[in-house]
Amino acid sequence: MATKDKVLNLLSKSNGKNISGEELAAECGVSRAAIWKAVNALRAEGCKIEGTTNGGYVISDSDIFSEEIFKEKFFSRYPDFSDCHIECFKEIDSTNTHAKRLLAESGNLRDSAGKLTQAGIKLHKAVLIAEKQTAGRGRIGRTFVSPEKAGIYFSIIYAPQGGIKDPARLTAGSAVAVCRAIKRIFKSINLEPKIKWINDIFLDNKKICGIGTEGIANFESGLIESAIIGIGVNIRINKEIAGTALEKIAGSIEEAIISKASVDENSSINLPNLNRADIASEIIGEVLNILQEDSKSTQAHKKIIQEYKENSFLTGKKITVFPLIGDKKSSYKATVTDIDENAGLVVTLSNGTTRTLRSGEVSLKSGEFVT
Repeated sequence: MATKDKVLNLLSKSNGKNISGEELAAECGVSRAAIWKAVNALRAEGCKIEGTTNGGYVISDSDIFSEEIFKEKFFSRYPDFSDCHIECFKEIDSTNTHAKRLLAESGNLRDSAGKLTQAGIKLHKAVLIAEKQTAGRGRIGRTFVSPEKAGIYFSIIYAPQGGIKDPARLTAGSAVAVCRAIKRIFKSINLEPKIKWINDIFLDNKKICGIGTEGIANFESGLIESAIIGIGVNIRINKEIAGTALEKIAGSIEEAIISKASVDENSSINLPNLNRADIASEIIGEVLNILQEDSKSTQAHKKIIQEYKENSFLTGKKITVFPLIGDKKSSYKATVTDIDENAGLVVTLSNGTTRTLRSGEVSLKSGEFVT
């Protein structure tokens, strides 16, 4: 571990108390000059570290993210996943793109008998997480704006025995996991995230999370051997979209909390500590839990789908269906009537016939909500 990472880890655990340069030097096994250099390097990366009159240091920003901090929080919350391979980045093009690079270099993740190879042992359930993406992507190549300190952006590689039979199930399960985690983290203020079929999470009628699942085929076996589940969560208000068309659609957990508090002038709601490492560890652990649950039994899967239905806000709504995304000529009007056992959206047309959507896109427009 680099000296600056050790310094960051020590300061983040100090609970607001200053630590002298001498103490840091002793803990890190380096000179005080090396500590001074490490502190300056952290400041250059955006860490708010203040010097005190006695020569000590203290972090004035509680939202610190590093690989060491994330791992500590994640493994303490979810010890069952302590064998997960984790990579954290200050900045990357895209965590999904990096996952593809790793898979391309690794070869098969399972052998002909279905057992994990050495590469599979490393990459199955691997977590790749970044503070910033320079080329974040949503569905069909859309840009996912991913600035630093505004959210969490991660990908999970999943390679179950027997391959991926239905990628939509992974997307739906991940959506349920995100909702579970947000409800649990913000239980005291009763945040109620909702799912827009199939891969978006909304708070206060604004999108705060997007989920994309990509299958990776094994051309020898003909199976979709593994999947990359990419998730981006907007935690803080994103100043980069201010004044753009995205501002009307994209929201954040912070914005939803502020809005909830402002509904009642006498509200006692305080803005919770929006620590990205805490939120990331809770959501990622819950996604892995859901994947594990879903693989156990048909009954477990039915429970997840029921939870998906309960969190969906499209049921009963009139929508526009785009079978070919972006092609208005192929679109038609329908009413959402159900979600089936494989997360397909069941819609009823004006003539009474029903269709089950496995792909495509839907749009709902009202005075309160536009997407």
